[in-house]
Amino acid sequence: MKEGQVDARFRGGSPDMRKGAEKGHAAGLSVALTFLSAGPVIILIALVVILTFSVPNFFTPRNISNILAQIAVIAVVALGQHLVILTRGIDLSVGANLALATVLGALMYRVTDTAFVVMATMLLAGAAVGAVNGLVYVYGRLPHPFIITLATLSIARGLALELSIGHTTMRGMPATITVIGGGTSFAVPNSFFVVLAVAALMFVIARYMVWGRWIYAVGGQPDAARRMGIPVNQVIVSTYLISGLCCGVGAILLSGRTEAGSPLYGNLLELDTIAAVIIGGASFLGGRGHLGHALVGAVMIGVIRNALNLLNVNLYFQLIAIGVIIVMAVESDVLRNHLEARMRVKQAGTQG
Repeated sequence: MKEGQVDARFRGGSPDMRKGAEKGHAAGLSVALTFLSAGPVIILIALVVILTFSVPNFFTPRNISNILAQIAVIAVVALGQHLVILTRGIDLSVGANLALATVLGALMYRVTDTAFVVMATMLLAGAAVGAVNGLVYVYGRLPHPFIITLATLSIARGLALELSIGHTTMRGMPATITVIGGGTSFAVPNSFFVVLAVAALMFVIARYMVWGRWIYAVGGQPDAARRMGIPVNQVIVSTYLISGLCCGVGAILLSGRTEAGSPLYGNLLELDTIAAVIIGGASFLGGRGHLGHALVGAVMIGVIRNALNLLNVNLYFQLIAIGVIIVMAVESDVLRNHLEARMRVKQAGTQG
C-alpha cells in the first residue's frame, strides 16, 4: 500500500481511531511542555554529573558543603528578586542594600552585642530600602523600576561607605549570628537551613495565599488585574519590600559567615540574583515562574563557580562565563516562550 493510501485510510478511519490518535498527540504535547518547564533542573543534574567525573574533588562531602554555604546568600536574595521579576520588575539595588545592612548591623554591634537587636537592624535596613524602591516606583509613577533601583543602588552603596568606620570592613558580630551564618549542623551549613526556611515560607505564601495569586495576576495581565479589583500598587510595593527583607536575611548570613560588616559586600549580587532567576526558568515578561526556579538557578551559579575555582580558572574569566550564561538564559527564555505558545495552540486544537 502506498504512503498516500495509508494517510487517506487513516483520515477516513473510525472515530475511535481518530480519537485515540488525537489523545496520543495531546499526551505527547503535554510531555514536551513538562520537559520544557523541567529544563533547568535537567541541565543542573547533567552539569553535576559531568563535573563529578571531570573535576577532581568536586563531588565530595566537604566541597558540597562549601557550595551550599557559598550559594546561601545568592539563593535568599534571589527568592526576593524572583517575586519582583514576577511582577515584570527588577531590583538592581540588592547588592548595595545588603552591604548597607551589614554596615548598620556592625555599627549596632558596637552599641549592643544582643544578636536579636543586630539582626533586627539588618532586616529593617533591608526592608526600608525595598520599601523606598516600591513606593517611589509606584506612587512616583516612574516608567520602569530600573530607574529607582539604580538610584538606590548608588545611594545605599554611598551610605554604606560613609557610615562604615574607616570606610572599610568592620570586624565583629554576635556569636548567634556567626553560628547562623558560618556554623554547621550534621555537616550541613546552617545558612542552608535558613535558605530552606525562607523558601518554604515564601512558597506557602505564594501558593496558598490570595496575595501569592495576586502577584502572578499582576505580572501576567496588570490591566486585567486592576479590572478584577486586585490592589495592583500594593502588590507591587510588597514584592519590593520582601526583596529588601531578603537582602536583610542575606546580610545576616554573610556577616555571620565573615564575622564582619563591609560596604564592599554584595558587589555584583544583582547580577547573580537576576541570573539565578532567569537561568532557573522564570520570565522577564512576568507572571510565570516557580520559587524553586530561583533556587535551581542559584545552585547552578554556585556549581559553575565552584568548578571553575577547582580548575583554577581566572576570576575575570568567571565573570565572563556568568555573563555568557545570562545571555544564553535570556535567549532560552525567549525560545521557551515561543515553543510553549506553539505547543499550547496545537494542544488546544487537538482538544477542541
